[in-house]
Amino acid sequence: MPLNQRKQNMKTPLRIHTEGRRMLVILLVLLGGATALTFWQFPVWGLPVAIVSVIFFLIILQFFRNPARLVPEEDDNIIYAPEDGKVVVIEEAEEPEYFKDKRLQVSIFMSPVDVHVNRNPIGGEVKYNAYHPGKYLVAWHPKSSTENERTTMVIDNGSTEILLRQIAGATRKRPKNHESTHTN
Repeated sequence: MPLNQRKQNMKTPLRIHTEGRRMLVILLVLLGGATALTFWQFPVWGLPVAIVSVIFFLIILQFFRNPARLVPEEDDNIIYAPEDGKVVVIEEAEEPEYFKDKRLQVSIFMSPVDVHVNRNPIGGEVKYNAYHPGKYLVAWHPKSSTENERTTMVIDNGSTEILLRQIAGATRKRPKNHESTHTN
């Protein structure tokens, strides 16, 4: 599909990740109820509670946003960033789970304000997919990448294999991976 046609398809309203919808509805009902109750029982506090409720709801809403992403060039030999965030490490590291040798590691840290949706950085076949229960240490803890709850996935596009690892942290619990071992 030509780039200009793909840009046209991107003009969609705010999309919310499916896992956040139920939580957002419950939160909206609770905050709306608390605000209404405050207006009824303590009218002088109604407006401040309403303002705080709206701000809190918008903070949670932005966490679950799922914006459409434009891939500039559809080419399986280009590896795109799988998530928003800040690249904090690019180094050679030992990979003991799947490759069992040294590989180039690119670590991306997602802050609470980043989009918390991971996408596959290349097309291909999912060769390996594993879930590892664990702790919820803060991201900068030296052992967070090995002791925290995480998922590991390897994608093979025919010319290269890449390993992706989602790691839970103190604020981002439950890393979710909706892929299974199959061809994309």
